[in-house]
Amino acid sequence: MIIGRVLKPWSYHGELKIEILTDFPERFASLRTVYVGDDAKPFSVEHARLHGNAVLLKLQGIDSTEAGNKLREQLVQIPTDEQVPLPKGKYYLYQLVGLKVKTTSGLDLGEVVQVLDTAGANDVYVVRDGRREILIPAIEPVVKEIDLGRGEMIIEPLEGLL
Repeated sequence: MIIGRVLKPWSYHGELKIEILTDFPERFASLRTVYVGDDAKPFSVEHARLHGNAVLLKLQGIDSTEAGNKLREQLVQIPTDEQVPLPKGKYYLYQLVGLKVKTTSGLDLGEVVQVLDTAGANDVYVVRDGRREILIPAIEPVVKEIDLGRGEMIIEPLEGLL
């Protein structure tokens, strides 16, 4: 699960400035291990502290600006079993991608391939069935049920949506 991105080295001791990509930035303070980059290389966390809208993170083995530069733009991840539990009815975006979408009448619409953050009142689910793409507003009158165990989302489409 992605929680941040390395922006740049912050000090000559190898501390890194991390862009926060989680709704729970306080989690950085209790991390013992993070995984960095495409190969998810494990690093022990020496310390972490909030710094404005970023986190300053010190990883074991990253002891210079040069070493920190090698991690620039790399994603910082944790295992999904360390994610913060969400309240009932709330989901992490990665949990929604891949869900099969059906209408309340049983019509198969396709699969959620992306979740768009509209910076407005609600997200939008991008659903594809191979031929077309449907944009489903993530609002209560439309989304009737999400069942992660069955891997499906049931919707009641608004008039004109399909």
